[in-house]
Amino acid sequence: MTEQQTQAQGLLNRRKNAVANGVGVFNTATVKEAKGAIITDVDGRELIDFAGGIGVVNAGHCPEPVVEAIREQAGKYLHTSFNVVTYEPYIQLCEELAEILPHGEKTKAMLISTGAEAVENAVKIARQATKRPAVLCYTEAYHGRTLLGMSLTSKVNYKFFSGPFAPEVYRIPFPNFYKYHGTRDMDEFVETELTRLHESAHSMVDINSVAAIIIEPIQGEGGFNPVPQKYLEGLRSFCDEHGVLLIFDEIQSGFCRTGHWASWQHYNVQPDLSTYAKSLGSGLPIAAVVGRAEIMDAAGPGTIGGTYIGSPICCVAASATIKFMKDHNLNERALHIGKIITDRIENLQKEIPEIGDVRGIGAMIGIEFVKDNDPGKPHSELCDKIVKGCSAEGLILLSAGTFKNVIRILSPLVITDEELNKGLDILENQIRKNLK
Repeated sequence: MTEQQTQAQGLLNRRKNAVANGVGVFNTATVKEAKGAIITDVDGRELIDFAGGIGVVNAGHCPEPVVEAIREQAGKYLHTSFNVVTYEPYIQLCEELAEILPHGEKTKAMLISTGAEAVENAVKIARQATKRPAVLCYTEAYHGRTLLGMSLTSKVNYKFFSGPFAPEVYRIPFPNFYKYHGTRDMDEFVETELTRLHESAHSMVDINSVAAIIIEPIQGEGGFNPVPQKYLEGLRSFCDEHGVLLIFDEIQSGFCRTGHWASWQHYNVQPDLSTYAKSLGSGLPIAAVVGRAEIMDAAGPGTIGGTYIGSPICCVAASATIKFMKDHNLNERALHIGKIITDRIENLQKEIPEIGDVRGIGAMIGIEFVKDNDPGKPHSELCDKIVKGCSAEGLILLSAGTFKNVIRILSPLVITDEELNKGLDILENQIRKNLK
């Protein structure tokens, strides 16, 4: 074992000794520094990043304008709490969010620190606006690890021995076309799923007690499953019919990942409230709830927010990130990246039946592995081997899905075509190698 290898292993050993085991280890890579789409580990080895800090660095690692904005703000003031002393960076960011993510005639926003906090606050706003208690969510959903977020989250391995969970949360099947369509075409499938939605208003919960329905237009942890267009349109109509607020969770799909500021803009279906985090701040902890002004204002003073609502440093980082994304046209870049990935993997799919599905929107692409070309037989073992093999060859990847049989690609959108194709070469090689 070399001295450099000892440094890397030593860091992982220190983690094991000092950090609680419940903190997940999705990949054993280490980092000394990072720039763009490249992470340099403590051994000096350069790794291509297809994980993006779980979708956090769409603008790349350490974009210079963002770093400079952080430096400048750090010399002025670090914290006053926006509840106590008002500062301009918070207001500016809310104005920018209202501009790029308009919700009806007038839009307002609020800032917090994490995606789970955004979800919690969106639900609180919806409950106060409707004076109703219940929330409807979906299978395969992920909405965070706080108590309400975990209650809304579907994946059970995030929830072991963590109950009892929050009440008045009801779940219906996500319209996962690949998994459940059988021999039906898309229109027939959507009709069936919308019928199931309407039936839930009679068989599961009194619709007059439902404050909101929360859904990821393209699921993240659930396996990068996009909602069918007509289903989302039908869901919007259903909410309008029953006075239910529609919340879109865009925490992983937001900020240029799908080729739009939010994936709902791809669908042209507008929510009442929506939540954001991750790539909003290029790695700094900031999140937002954005919505129709009259709904946002339904929350009473002091009922939403917290001490660290929109740290001034995080606010300037987010504003600089938005400007960087505009200046570098990362929405267009996402579409370009997504096409390269999709074309290559779909071509590989023709010769490898274990690749059951290639799906996504923009640069949010998932690759589902199955046995016997059967959506009901997830090939989790193969997916795990591919992720580990890629790591050994210098490519950082993450899995997703209820059974961890989906590889998700969340590379920074500033990745060069050369870096992207080199990473895809490693991925293709590992897929073939582990099928021998």
